[in-house]
Amino acid sequence: MATLFTKIITGEIPGRFVWSDETCVAFLTIEPMTDGHVMVVSREEIAQWTEADAGTWAHLQHVAQVIGRAQQAEWDAPRIGMMLEGFEVAHLHVHIWPARSHQDFDPSRVMRDVPDERFEEAAERLRSRLRADGHAEQVVGPGPLPS
Repeated sequence: MATLFTKIITGEIPGRFVWSDETCVAFLTIEPMTDGHVMVVSREEIAQWTEADAGTWAHLQHVAQVIGRAQQAEWDAPRIGMMLEGFEVAHLHVHIWPARSHQDFDPSRVMRDVPDERFEEAAERLRSRLRADGHAEQVVGPGPLPS
């Protein structure tokens, strides 16, 4: 049975994508820790990071770093948070978000009921920064992934 993230990747469920390549995609999470919070998700359904082959895991880390640098520049954040957990969705994904203090690492403080306009603004800011940083080929959105 397809995971929630596979359904987002295939377009069954909408997602706010900012990145797409052969190995992974990145999209905004619906309950962000801060504005610009993105998940880098493997296209392959891998239950957890310890089951990923070295190449896939290295690629996800690389994309997380590229997006993290863009987040840091765009939101003028002193740090970028990174988290792996996978309890809610057993599909390899890396959370990354702009952080200003240790409080931005508290999962009980996620934002809920974020207006669509705020998500769209964050996604477009990140897409624009990634394009400016030389990653236009991987930037996608708004809308579903191209076929």
